[in-house]
Amino acid sequence: MPGTEKTVEKQRGRPFQKGQSGNPNGRPKGARNVTTLAIEALLDGQAEALTQKAINLALTGDMGALRLCLDRIMPARKDRPVTFELPTINSAQDAAQVSSAVLAAVATGELTPADAGEISKLIDTWVKAFETAELAERLERLERMTSQ
Repeated sequence: MPGTEKTVEKQRGRPFQKGQSGNPNGRPKGARNVTTLAIEALLDGQAEALTQKAINLALTGDMGALRLCLDRIMPARKDRPVTFELPTINSAQDAAQVSSAVLAAVATGELTPADAGEISKLIDTWVKAFETAELAERLERLERMTSQ
């Protein structure tokens, strides 16, 4: 009867056993993508003309070309230094006072909330490091006391 015979199923899932790769050496170092190489070959020798065309379009008011040119001239800054007088932190109590100073600086507009968040992370990291060092010191003192 047709349809009652079992058909051979195609292998699904992983074609290789666990721990075995079809290409154990991987992609050679320095190997470049074929598409990238093809695009570079097409653009070879045209970079100056294309750049000039983008500049001309930007000068005539093409906003996309203008954005492209400005992004190349002056890329967006990822980070910037913050000028904020951070009080000295010598204890966990000092960290609480510094956090208050950071909040006050946000309230007066001296710091942005994003900058304050980053500074707060630094303060938290310092507090954790301080507490860890203090705990290790206390544990060492206790061990010395019990060994005497």
